[in-house]
This record gives sequence, C-alpha cells and structure tokens, in this order.
Amino acid sequence: MTTSFPDAGIDLRELLSFYADAGVDEALGEEPVDRFAEAAKARASADAAAVERPSPPAPTPRENSQPATGSVPPSPAAPRATTPPPAMAVPDQAQAAAARELARSAGTLEELRAAMASFDGCNLKFTAKNLVFADGNPQADLMLVGEAPGRDEDIQGLPFVGRSGKLLDRMLAAISLDRNSAYIANVIPWRPPGNRTPTPHETEICRPFIERQIELVNPKVLVNLGGPSAKTLLNTTEGILRLRGNWREHVTPSGTAIPAMPTLHPAYLLRTPAHKRLAWRDFLEVKTRLRSLQG
Repeated sequence: MTTSFPDAGIDLRELLSFYADAGVDEALGEEPVDRFAEAAKARASADAAAVERPSPPAPTPRENSQPATGSVPPSPAAPRATTPPPAMAVPDQAQAAAARELARSAGTLEELRAAMASFDGCNLKFTAKNLVFADGNPQADLMLVGEAPGRDEDIQGLPFVGRSGKLLDRMLAAISLDRNSAYIANVIPWRPPGNRTPTPHETEICRPFIERQIELVNPKVLVNLGGPSAKTLLNTTEGILRLRGNWREHVTPSGTAIPAMPTLHPAYLLRTPAHKRLAWRDFLEVKTRLRSLQG
C-alpha cells in the first residue's frame, strides 16, 4: 500500500519561500562536494598503503627466556612527560580593542563611517558587498537598531530595505513617522554569509561602533528591533518576548542614559503576524514617550 502526501509540495514551496524571505540565497561553498567519493578514495588509499607496507621481522628466539637468578627484571619504561600545549591567543580580543579605539576617536558620524570602512578586524567585511552604516535623519529624536543586514541591505548599502524594511516603514507610518523623522542602524554593519547568526566574537568586535553611533546621534528614544539588538545594547540575557513592551535604558560609553523600548523584529512579525498587535502596542508607547519628551 502506498501512502500519498498531497500537501508535501505545498509544504516544500512554503519552506523555500521562507528561506528566500530570510535571505538564504547561497550555499557555504561555490561547488558541491561529494563526501561519499572522498571517503571511498581515502579507504582505497589506506588499503593500498597496507599492501605496500613491509611486514615486521619475526622476533629472534632467546636461549633462555627466564631472567637469571638474582637479576632484577627490567622496569617498564616511565611514561614520557607531556608538555601542555601553549594557550592559544584570541585575536578577537585585539580586534575588539582596536574597534573600541577607532570608535572612541570618531568625533562625527562621518568620521565613524570612515573608521568602520577602513577597519579590517571583522571577518564579515570580507564576505559582504557593502558597509551598511545607517539610513534616515541623524538629527531625529528616534533611533531604531536591528541586528544585521540581509541580502537586500547588503546590495543597497542601507538598513531595512527588503520585506522587513517595508513592514518597518508601515510601522513608523502608524505613529506618524518615516525615515526622515527617524534614524536606523544595525548592531552588525556587514551581512553575515547566508544571513547566518553573527557569532558572539563578531558581535563583540562590532559593539563599539554601534555604541558610538548611538552616542553621536544622541536620540531621545531608542528602539531595539529584536532580541539580539536588545541583548547587546541593554546588557541582558532575557528573551525578547519578556523584554518587549517594557522600558529599559541604554547607557552610552560616556554615561548618558537613553530610554529604550525593546520590540519584535519586523522579520519575526512577517513569520508570526499574530504578534503584530504586540509590536503595535510597543510603538504606541514609543509615540507617547516621544510626545512627552518633545513637550
């Protein structure tokens, strides 16, 4: 008896569509690798080496295998002392320190952008097409920070210009704002390959740049779009569903405290549209706070 799955094609199309929306548009390598062929080749090489290897000579029989009377049997060889391997240096620490120094020395957003463009300490720079610095009005009272650029952002060199960006534009319009009245950036300014999650080392290297960027913009209100942005800039380990809707503070390197609202990332809302109502509540809170600070 054959069991049919009439919805299998639909599920596959939905899965592929989800990957496309998420920006997963490339493999980790340029050419496919046949692992089975590699394994077979390795086994064949090992067999050939075993055939060619000469047999060890037979041991010569001793005249008397018993030790002489009164002799001391040889003691087994003492184990050779092993030297522990030297501690490996972590180059990321030096790169993070260099990033902190570059960020601290930037007196304007233009200088910060030039410093980031010249910085070679983050491996993501070498796989990305463009530095995604920011978009919007640096004089705005509101600044929004996401995690990292996607495919469309990497191509255009601007944050939130794909499907997530279009949704973000609608969310801003719902509270009477747009990109001329807000400033948008990311924690990570270079796209991770295949839209993978940035590593903790990559985030730590890039952290000084976004912290300095926030400090130079000095917004009245900061919105953290998604869990990674909130965890990095608010120094917390709580999940975004627990964080969202609750006012926190982002403290700049110079000690200025900025009101921060963690909320759900637009990409998450595209996958879970039922939670748009939660983000709507968060943006209403942001609108109310902005009005109170402007008045």
